[in-house]
Amino acid sequence: MKKNVTRDGLLVGKVAVVTGAASGIGAGIALAFGREGAHVAVVDLCDQAEAQPVLDQLAAMGATSLFIQTDVSDATAVSELADAVTRNLGRVDVLVNNAGVFTQALVEDMTIAEWDFVMGVNLRGTFLCTRAFLGGMLERGDGRIINIASQLGQIGGAEVAHYCASKAGVIGFTKALAREVSSRGVLVNAIAPGPINTPLLDSETESWRTAKLAELPIGRFGEVSEVTPTAVLLASAGGSFYVGQTLGPNGGDVML
Repeated sequence: MKKNVTRDGLLVGKVAVVTGAASGIGAGIALAFGREGAHVAVVDLCDQAEAQPVLDQLAAMGATSLFIQTDVSDATAVSELADAVTRNLGRVDVLVNNAGVFTQALVEDMTIAEWDFVMGVNLRGTFLCTRAFLGGMLERGDGRIINIASQLGQIGGAEVAHYCASKAGVIGFTKALAREVSSRGVLVNAIAPGPINTPLLDSETESWRTAKLAELPIGRFGEVSEVTPTAVLLASAGGSFYVGQTLGPNGGDVML
């Protein structure tokens, strides 16, 4: 872990925890925060070797970083995560609940295990990580929580009822928590991206991808770099009047 480095940026000196940060949107957010001067805890279920490219890029830009292998659906593991982050980086200013999983099945064929797996990571994991870091934020009267939802939590999708339900739950959780804690200095918001070119999108079937692409008004899938600026906004001073919102870099799949 590097010593603190003074740099210019929107998040200089802030400590951020990003789950699911070894790849995809999580990696993009971790790197975007690092570029803005934050110290970043890179959290993922994978081992450190898989996360090393992200850690190396953070080191190259002078960002303090820390990798912690964690199953966010496991309460004991999340408690250990919070202890490790506090011990190594101190307070946590920004929590990004990004860790997520995706599988496909019709409801009529879906097993209880498959339902529980998706709910466990996507929704239970968001709750557990939030609970683990929220107390410190409330004690200081300052903090940002950013939950990564999905446009499918807003409009639904065939063969992904469990995923849609989990992400709709994340949106509802975001709104409820924002009403609980915004007056005490902790701002809670969500980002609901549309289909983004990540390993998660790669896990979808080709038929699903083709059908989804045909539905998008913009005519293409998004890139991680088109989501990360929203996270930087919500984590920084510029996002100080966003409360309980769900921001949607989704290529027009949802228009509110």
